[in-house]
Amino acid sequence: MREPLVRATSIARVYEAGGTRLRAVSDATFVIEAGETIAVVGPSGSGKSTLLHLIAGLETPSAGSISWPSIGDRDALRPGPVAIAFQGPSLLPPLTVIENVALPVILAGGSSDEANTGALDLLEAFAAEELADRLPEELSGGQSQRVGLARAFAGSPRLVLADEPTGQQDHAGGERVIEVALDRARRAGAALVVATHDPTVADRLGARWSMLDGTLRREGLQCSA
Repeated sequence: MREPLVRATSIARVYEAGGTRLRAVSDATFVIEAGETIAVVGPSGSGKSTLLHLIAGLETPSAGSISWPSIGDRDALRPGPVAIAFQGPSLLPPLTVIENVALPVILAGGSSDEANTGALDLLEAFAAEELADRLPEELSGGQSQRVGLARAFAGSPRLVLADEPTGQQDHAGGERVIEVALDRARRAGAALVVATHDPTVADRLGARWSMLDGTLRREGLQCSA
């Protein structure tokens, strides 16, 4: 049996605003193991991003429980073990591209030389090495996505979560992004979870989960451990 990185039991996430309750995730039970690659598919507003945020420990479930058995408690998830590449802008504006990518290693106690060497390697892998000295405001949406993915892999994570990582790439760019992400995850023995609208991206990953109205399903059945 693979090493369990995440274990969720009947988790839900409910938002309340103006007397309205929105159930973004409902009664989801699952395990994510080291080395797994999982595509999470579903229409916009189905709860995919919220699910990734719960897995990353960025949000707390309104009900149910989630744990990271092989990593530790929520405070141990970052920097390092769990990384997320967000769908929207997330690079730190005052830092250059290479400084953004090197940051997880620096925060984890690595040296500047180690961090910069690893950052350059990742930028090259994601076809973004020519962007190293630019500021985030100088990047296109697709370039920002590639840099965000490079940063996600920088701290030797055990679990990488990517939210629509090819959404602003052309076909060839999207193919490269997924190829590199899969290769980097394989090298590290890390799990990779990708939320995507793109069926060609989903087909590259080993398992497929789907979300509809906050309900998580796998192979036509409610997702369970």
